[in-house]
Amino acid sequence: MFLWNLMTASPDSKDGDWMTWVFLGVGALLLVGMWFFSSRSNKKRQEEVQQTLNALKPGCNVKTIGGICGVVVEVDHAAKTFVLETGDEAHGKSYMKFDMVAIYQTDAKKEAAPAEEVAEAPVDEAPVDETSTEDKE
Repeated sequence: MFLWNLMTASPDSKDGDWMTWVFLGVGALLLVGMWFFSSRSNKKRQEEVQQTLNALKPGCNVKTIGGICGVVVEVDHAAKTFVLETGDEAHGKSYMKFDMVAIYQTDAKKEAAPAEEVAEAPVDEAPVDETSTEDKE
């Protein structure tokens, strides 16, 4: 109701004119702020998911969005698919092929950036006394 009164105020009244602009300005700033923080967090989340998918390799334990748990046997990063092994020797093993977007949870570690190799400085050793007790006879 308040917004309707502000928008339908007559142009002759000077009382509500500045309030209308303040109200609209604050509303616009709130919308821009929410959009900015939302897009920033979404971008960060997408990068984390992509790093996890890139780290996926055979031997990783995976849980799919359907609740199927198993071990990754084969990964095709080009086709964005992986083969999941479920079951055990006693009851028989099953192999299923999934798209990578079906991953809900995994133990694949995100690949860390390669650390720069730091050359070790030579360790200063205590001076060795070249005259030993054996030489002094």
